[in-house]
Amino acid sequence: MAVNSERHVEEKQRVKSSVDRRKAAAQREKGLLIVHTGAGKGKTTAAMGMALRCLGHGMKVAIIQFVKGAIPTGEEQALRQLSPELTFLRMGEGFTWETQDRERDIRVARKAWETACTYLQDPTYGMVILDELNIVLRYDYLPLDEVLATLRHKPDMQHVVITGRSAKKELIDAADLVTEMGMIKHPFRAGIKAQKGVDL
Repeated sequence: MAVNSERHVEEKQRVKSSVDRRKAAAQREKGLLIVHTGAGKGKTTAAMGMALRCLGHGMKVAIIQFVKGAIPTGEEQALRQLSPELTFLRMGEGFTWETQDRERDIRVARKAWETACTYLQDPTYGMVILDELNIVLRYDYLPLDEVLATLRHKPDMQHVVITGRSAKKELIDAADLVTEMGMIKHPFRAGIKAQKGVDL
């Protein structure tokens, strides 16, 4: 038992030394470009958690939802109640299989993007969340080059979070942090509908 305890201490000391070296080397600060993608659930939820952190630090946050819009959600209601520093804009009209009108989807996406650009140029906002922008880019409702150019010129200390399945490779390459949510099991596939507190 004592031998195992000594090994444990030695191993944890090595880990601590490694972590301490990396922390000492990581001294630069910058606004991050963050992408949450993948087929699994939790992309928007993770972004809302980051919004909550920013609001807790007194930072201004703008959330622009590109596809979602028809259904109010619990996170919107809760975040609005928590902080006057939040701007929450539902600018979509529903999922593309519901709208079935490409030209209209493009117009709606353009309007949402133009609104988003006002926040992406405003250094008083510490975080801008572009929820489901990956879907808009996947279907070429907005030119990827235009989006990437705007993101390159955002305020230096502003964090931008982009969510949605099927993130473009060029966006992933430009990002500082990319997380892919993998789906292992989902209740919808078992005939269970979206529910308050979990999906809405």
